[in-house]
Amino acid sequence: MAELFSEEWANGFKDRWNADSELAGALEKIGFNSNIAYGFDGEDKPRCYIRVENGRVTEAGTYGGQELNWDLRATADNWQKWMSKPPGMMGLGMAYTSRKLKFNVGDYTAMIKDPRMAGPFIRSFAAMGS
Repeated sequence: MAELFSEEWANGFKDRWNADSELAGALEKIGFNSNIAYGFDGEDKPRCYIRVENGRVTEAGTYGGQELNWDLRATADNWQKWMSKPPGMMGLGMAYTSRKLKFNVGDYTAMIKDPRMAGPFIRSFAAMGS
C-alpha cells in the first residue's frame, strides 16, 4: 500500500473516486468543482491535493501551493481509522466537533447541511481506504 498522501496514494485515490458513481456521479450531477487538500494536523501545509472538475478528479498529486477550496487535516491515526472504517454522518460530526477532523480551509457546516455534498463527502472516506 502506498504511503498515505504520497503522489502514488493520491493517484490511486483519484482512480477510486472516479470509479465510484455514488461519489463522482453524485458530484457530477451538481457540477461540483473544487481543489481539495489532505494532510496531517499541525503541519504547515497539506501533503496532497486533488482537483475536482464537474465531480471527477482531473488532477491528483503532491500539494505544491495550489489555491484551495478545502484543506482537511487530522492525525495519521485518525486518517487510518476513518479509511479502514469510514465514518457515518454522526461519526463525522463528532470528529469535527471534537477537532479530530479540522478544516483549515472550507466551511464544514455549509457542506454538511447540503445533502448533495454531504453524502459524497462521507463516501470519499471509503474511496481513500479501498
